[in-house]
Amino acid sequence: MKINLSRRHALGLSAALMAASSLTAMVPALGQTPKDTVVMAKQIDDIISLDPAEAFEFSGVEVGANVYDKLIGVDLKNGNALVGDLAQSWTVSDDNLTYTFKLRPGVKFHSGNPLTAADVVYSFQRAIVLNKSPGFILAQFGFTKDNVLEKVKAVDDSTVSITVSKPFAPTFFLNCLTSGVASIVDSKTVKANEKDGDFGNAWMKANSAGTGAYIVRAWRPNEQYALEANPNWFKGAPKNRRVIVRHVAEPASQRLLLEKGDIDFARNLSKDQLAAVKGNPQITTVQGDKGYILYLGLNTKNPNFAKPEVREAVKWLVDYDAIEKNIVQGTFQQHQSFLPKGFLGAITDKPYKFDVAKAKELLAKAGLPNGFTVTMDVRSTSPITDIAQAIQAGWAQAGIKLELIPGDGRATLTKYRARQHDIYIGQWGPDYLDPHTNAETFAINVDNTDDAKSKTLAWRNAWDIPDMTKTTQANVLERDANKRKAVYEALQREHQKTSPFVIMFQQIEVAAARSNAKGFVVGPTSDTNFYHTISKE
Repeated sequence: MKINLSRRHALGLSAALMAASSLTAMVPALGQTPKDTVVMAKQIDDIISLDPAEAFEFSGVEVGANVYDKLIGVDLKNGNALVGDLAQSWTVSDDNLTYTFKLRPGVKFHSGNPLTAADVVYSFQRAIVLNKSPGFILAQFGFTKDNVLEKVKAVDDSTVSITVSKPFAPTFFLNCLTSGVASIVDSKTVKANEKDGDFGNAWMKANSAGTGAYIVRAWRPNEQYALEANPNWFKGAPKNRRVIVRHVAEPASQRLLLEKGDIDFARNLSKDQLAAVKGNPQITTVQGDKGYILYLGLNTKNPNFAKPEVREAVKWLVDYDAIEKNIVQGTFQQHQSFLPKGFLGAITDKPYKFDVAKAKELLAKAGLPNGFTVTMDVRSTSPITDIAQAIQAGWAQAGIKLELIPGDGRATLTKYRARQHDIYIGQWGPDYLDPHTNAETFAINVDNTDDAKSKTLAWRNAWDIPDMTKTTQANVLERDANKRKAVYEALQREHQKTSPFVIMFQQIEVAAARSNAKGFVVGPTSDTNFYHTISKE
């Protein structure tokens, strides 16, 4: 059920923000946030864990990006070029199998422990052995729990060598090292908090052990997280002392808090909310094209979705134009392929539009002239609920009765990951800035059994695609960028017609801010949203 918060409730949220933790105790009266504290309102009910080896949701990954550093980073001001982060330099062997990284000297973890090659080895080992949701990003290079310590080695205290299983294009491997799962953790601190061989996972869910700009001070699911600045960060102390992010589900409530000055940033304002604050001189916006794809996942375990005609029919039953105009204008743009614009091989083809007659023809061909009944798991946030309701109305015109099952982000994701859904509506964001990041999950399914180790989006929707899997896997070894590009273009066009994915939109992330709060960096991924540059006048 969708609940619209009253003004009184919104003020209660603001009061709760002030009393929620020791970090927020210093927040003064309503209408003012401390000059050294950045307060955001955001939908953060998707967070399952803050452990970088486990976090695979937008909000959790964003936290990790501000708490941990990786060997490699990206320069957003220079075309997302790969740059050294904890690695001062690196070399690649002539056969493209071994990468040697020289660590940046003098870096310390939040604990004060110095960064060493042993921490890098341990970080890779725990990510592979734990094998949580993002683990496949590293495992695809041939690392297993049995060989990871042979493949990732400390040459000396400041040098690490990593040997991969195949001569992948070097930029592909290095791009993967910019993802959250490749974050480097403080091995001494994590080992001190291990229980029953869990590599500290239980403790790391709500704590941190990084070198990054911030330290996790508190996280309460569906309520808030609080980060404290690391004054000794090797890139320089953040421009603020703390960041507090509150879960405020309703855009209307976020807008009210922003206009009153009770928060500095509103992260999820809708089309209407953004239009309403546009003329307010005390509010500005910062935005960026996000690589997030909004889509429907159709579980082919449902016998109706096992029929290709049904999968294609529902693609003709989404009123893309009306949804963009009436619900998401300014925050999403139409996009119908798995690679976001800006990525190598991205296409702009939009083969589908709202056509009930075409859909009915396909349904009749599938033996379902009167439609069918099906369920969709829906995260109870705007605009997801609104989009789902619009789809429900469109499908009804072809006789498809769509029941919406609301839930928070954690619940709907957990069900989806267990492939217990009929339809899931949600977003997928790239884990690194290489096209394989999306191709791998939308167009690879190496094992369609329920206990498969690799659980891509294709697997979640039980789409068995051996030929497409082989093509996608082979393309990551192609060093010729033009040939690689052509393969991705062809893959997407086949995918558009046959897949159990209804790809609809690409996000434009817009953050509304008080005019005195400046410097928030909105990058193309959750890994590139940065807080340390934010200052308040």
